[in-house]
Amino acid sequence: MGNGDTRVRGLAARAGGWSARHRWAAVGIWVLFVVLAMGLGSAAGRVDVKDSDQLKGETHTAAKIIEDAGIEEPASETVLIQGKDGSLKATDAEFRSAVAAVVKAVEGTGKVTDVTSPYDTQTISKDGRSALVQFDMRGESDTAGERVEPVLKAVEDVQKDHESLRIEEIGGASMMKTFDDAFGDDFQKAEYSAVPVALGILLIAFGALVAALLPVLLAVTAIMATMGLMGIVSHVMPMSDTANSVMLLVGLAVGVDYCLFYLRREREEREAGRDAQTALRVAAATSGRAIIVSGVTVCVAMAGMLFTGLAEFEAMGLASLMVVAVAMVGSVTVLPALLSLLGERVEKGKIPFLHPQSRLRRNRGRGNRESRFWTAVLKGVLARPVISVVVAAGALLAIAAPAVGMKTQNLTLDQEFGDSLPIVQTYNRLNEAFPGGSDPAEVVVKADDINAPEVRSALADFRERAVSSGASRGPVEIKLHDDQNVAFVYVPLVGGSDLDKAGASLDKLRDEVRPATLGKVDGVEAPITGQVAGSKDFNDQLAGAVVPVFAFVVVFAFGLMLLSFRSLTVAITSIVLNLLSVGAAYGILVGVFQHGWGASLVGAEGVGAIITWLPLFLFVILFGLSMDYHVFVVSRIREARLRGRTTKDAIQHGVVTTAGVVTSAAVIMVAVFAIFGTLSMQSMKQMGVGLAAAVLIDATIIRGVLLPAVMALLGERNWYLPKWLNRLPDMTHDEAPEAVTRSAARDDEGERVPV
Repeated sequence: MGNGDTRVRGLAARAGGWSARHRWAAVGIWVLFVVLAMGLGSAAGRVDVKDSDQLKGETHTAAKIIEDAGIEEPASETVLIQGKDGSLKATDAEFRSAVAAVVKAVEGTGKVTDVTSPYDTQTISKDGRSALVQFDMRGESDTAGERVEPVLKAVEDVQKDHESLRIEEIGGASMMKTFDDAFGDDFQKAEYSAVPVALGILLIAFGALVAALLPVLLAVTAIMATMGLMGIVSHVMPMSDTANSVMLLVGLAVGVDYCLFYLRREREEREAGRDAQTALRVAAATSGRAIIVSGVTVCVAMAGMLFTGLAEFEAMGLASLMVVAVAMVGSVTVLPALLSLLGERVEKGKIPFLHPQSRLRRNRGRGNRESRFWTAVLKGVLARPVISVVVAAGALLAIAAPAVGMKTQNLTLDQEFGDSLPIVQTYNRLNEAFPGGSDPAEVVVKADDINAPEVRSALADFRERAVSSGASRGPVEIKLHDDQNVAFVYVPLVGGSDLDKAGASLDKLRDEVRPATLGKVDGVEAPITGQVAGSKDFNDQLAGAVVPVFAFVVVFAFGLMLLSFRSLTVAITSIVLNLLSVGAAYGILVGVFQHGWGASLVGAEGVGAIITWLPLFLFVILFGLSMDYHVFVVSRIREARLRGRTTKDAIQHGVVTTAGVVTSAAVIMVAVFAIFGTLSMQSMKQMGVGLAAAVLIDATIIRGVLLPAVMALLGERNWYLPKWLNRLPDMTHDEAPEAVTRSAARDDEGERVPV
């Protein structure tokens, strides 16, 4: 064999070769790495994102003042008392006795402090039919949700004694408990069902138990190792629960996909008559290389999240990036070692009717590998490429059209959970009786001396102006912390749970009321925070991050494709096709969740908005994942082209031979993401539906119709690289076409395939 035949191709082939030769060492190193990462991670413990670091802007300044002053803001709770039929008023005897009973009951739990009666604080609605008993939870506010149970129970008992009144509790702690219960149940459901679903689809794809278990095993160990690494990394960059869930989702999807690509190629080579060792070397050089190119591209896309300056996003990006890197390394190192150890035993546990060898079609040679459905589709696409491009691109642009009017906001409690939870109805009733009362704006006032006459008079002015300006209907409550020279001013915003109207009230406070009152006193800081302010600041900051993140991801992905395929055309078309699939996903999201088209099919109430973080998050994840398939399909087309086929033939061969794998991989991703679409929280539903729809479009319309049609139209121009770009480093690691063609001819005579 000549030198051109024996030259090892690239990093993936070298890694695969080493692993296959040192099988036990490779498996041992992987197990050691997973165990060490988990051990060190649990010893280090996970540091989570602090509230004060979540955002920049006023909300950050306010949180910093509170933190520096060492004030522990307790979680505040409210009990809403109102007559059921509206006949009872707060002045009636029965109403008074109910208020007294609530005060006594909550004090009796020993879990609360600072209980106030509406008759002292005047927290009685304008119509006199609703009143609020307010109190704070003892202990840290972050964990108040865990201690609120007995208080809720005490309030329920009072409700039983007063049938004609509605007595309901709501507040930071009770909402936290509701949220944690719903979130916890949801995620457990998702986590428990994701792995069996993936395994079931793999069983159908491979028809053999051992082959189906390998990808799941690799994905799960990659996730376990990453959990440990997240603990270690969190001491430098804090992590979060959301980051953990996203990591799990991405890890499962990518880990399983990479293995699937590798295994299918290895099986294909064995079926073509190669011995196990050669089949493994070919898989390492071809699929292994595609996995590395794809993995690096996905990691780069995830790194885009680090540019947002939002702690939660940075945590998500870093966690996803780590799990993809770990899964990629595992796929090109430990997987070849396991395959080499197992040899033919990888086909153990054959499932009747599903395994290729147990099919009636086994005598038809290549027929069982090449999907008949895609062969038929491609025949039509390649015969009429212009019509195919126009129809497919037109359809995708039509689906993407609604995205133009996308509206994003942080979802309020009633949007997040719909009417499924009783606390949502309490939230709505409270907002009706006391507009903005459930989420007041909080002004954190810091002065050199909070009791100085000019500061006290500015506070009084602010309180009066907040109501007279129309931003609030009151009551505006002021809490002084003399020792720390800090005051908290709570302002219920007009607009209540309607974030647009409440946002307008907030702007009035920030731009009109504050400059005219507190702003005039030297040395006074008065940032305004609270839920409405947090949502607004988050939106503003995210809007600023969109352009740099998009630019970074697109430019980097373009560069990687250019280097990996040494073709300007492939790089440009891959970016354009990916943007199309992201656009279509946006269109579906806006149609379903904002306009409510077919919302009932996914159990979504017409929320009227997309949760703020989703568009950017979807862009990054989808760009990464769709590159996955793109690299895999185009690599196969390029390989066939180098083996001397015509471009049209190469497209046909590349798309048809990868169709089965891409379909299986996509079905797994769609199934895993769709599980998130079944959760009760709207934000998770939106994420699941968006990701599932995009992957589905990507694996069918884009890879099966648009990509082959565009490549067929371009013909030889697919491989165009301007002369001045020839200086770029060569990352293709492919042999010269002549060498491949020569060796391909020898393959047919039964010689070993070169790697």
